[in-house]
Amino acid sequence: MQIAIVGSGGREHALAWKLAQSERVSRIFCAPGNPGIASEPKCHLVPLSVTDYEGLARFAITQNIGLTVVGPEVPLVGGIADRFQEAGLKVFGPTAEAAQIEGSKAWAKQLMAEAGVPTAKAEVFESKEAAIANLQTRNIPIVVKVDGLAAGKGVTVARSRDEAEEAIEKLFSGSDPETVVIEDFLEGQEASVLAFTDGKTVVPMLPAQDHKPIGEGDTGANTGGMGAYAPAPVATDEVMNKIQSRVLDPTLAALQKRGITYRGVLYAGLMISPSGDPSVVEFNCRFGDPETQAVLPLLESDLLEVMLACTDGRLAEIELKWRSDFAACVAMVSGGYPGSYDRGKIIRGLGAATGALVFHAGTTNQSDSTGKTRLVTDGGRVLGVTGRGSSLQMALDRAYGSVEQIHFDGAYYRKDIGFRAK
Repeated sequence: MQIAIVGSGGREHALAWKLAQSERVSRIFCAPGNPGIASEPKCHLVPLSVTDYEGLARFAITQNIGLTVVGPEVPLVGGIADRFQEAGLKVFGPTAEAAQIEGSKAWAKQLMAEAGVPTAKAEVFESKEAAIANLQTRNIPIVVKVDGLAAGKGVTVARSRDEAEEAIEKLFSGSDPETVVIEDFLEGQEASVLAFTDGKTVVPMLPAQDHKPIGEGDTGANTGGMGAYAPAPVATDEVMNKIQSRVLDPTLAALQKRGITYRGVLYAGLMISPSGDPSVVEFNCRFGDPETQAVLPLLESDLLEVMLACTDGRLAEIELKWRSDFAACVAMVSGGYPGSYDRGKIIRGLGAATGALVFHAGTTNQSDSTGKTRLVTDGGRVLGVTGRGSSLQMALDRAYGSVEQIHFDGAYYRKDIGFRAK
C-alpha cells in the first residue's frame, strides 16, 4: 500500500518513521515534508501545501494512495477529511465538524458540559470590556485563552489581574479580534492522553507529559512544546481508568449523540489533581507534537493496521501492544523562540547523534555559493531528539547525550525535561 502524510514537522517525521516499519507499506509520500522525512526508508517528498485540499486529493487519486494521514490541526479544521471522503478516499483524521473540538474551545466546552466531562468552569467573551469586567468576579490565578487555533501558544496563565487584563488587551488589539475564553485555574500535574478512535471505540495510547513553557521549571512563555516523555507516572493505571470512564467514553458518546462520527486521534490535554482525578484542560483533534515523538517509539503494534482499523470502523478488533520502555523527547529550538528568530543556521553533528532518534521539525536544505547542499534551520522548533531506555533516566541520558552532539548557532533546549517524574 502507498501512504501519504500531510505535514512537515517533527510529528509527521515520527509518523513517517513508524509507518515505514509496516510490511504492508511500499511507499510513503509526505506533503510537503522535510529533509529528515526524505531520509527515511520508503519516503518521498511532494511539494504540496497542507491546505491545498484539491491538489492533495488529486495526488491521492492519481498515485493510488491507500491512506492519507493528516498531521496538523489546520487542514483538519479546514475540512480536508471531508474533501477526501467526498472523493471516496481513505483519510485518517476527523471531519471539520468533529475537529471543532480543537478549532473552538467554546464548542468543546459545550460538548463537555453535555457529556458531563470534568473541566474548568469557563465563560466566552466577544468584547474586551466584558472580558475585563469578568476578571473582577474570579479568583487568581486565571487562564485566558484564544477560542480558535493558536499552535499551542494562545494560552496565558495569569498570576495577577493585571497580567490577565494585559492578555485580554493583546487578544482584542488586532484587526481581527479574537473570541476569548476565560476559565478557572486547575491545580495538579498535566498529562497528555492521545487515543485512537473509529467513532465507536476509543483506545488510549500511553500517557505522556509535555513541557510547554520555554523556561526550565515550566516557567516563561508558552511554546508549541519543549519536550515530552512517556509513559508519564502521574497517569497511573487507576488514573487511566478514570480518564477512560470519565473523559474518553463520555466525549465519544456526546459526539455520537450529535451525529458526529469521529475517526482519528482524540487528544485529551488533562490536569490530574493531587487526589488523582482528571479534568480536561483542552482537546486536540490530532496527534500531539512533541508527544508523538515520545509515544510512537514505544508502540509495538503496526501503526498502519491501527489506522486502517480506525478508518474502517473496526478498532474494537485491535489490541495495542507497547514496549515496556520509556521514551523522552528533547526539543532543540532556535534562539529567540517562541518570539522572533533567525532561519538558515547550519546544523552540524547529526551524524554523531547515534544514541537517539532525531526527528526533524524545522529544517530545510540550502545550497551555498559553490552549489553544495547543507542542512539549515527553518523554524522555531528545529529538531526533536528522542531517547529510549528501560528507565526514564536512561531515556533522558540518551536523548541529552545526542543533543550535545548537535550544534547550530543560537540553539537552545531545556535541560530539565521529565523533572516532574523524578
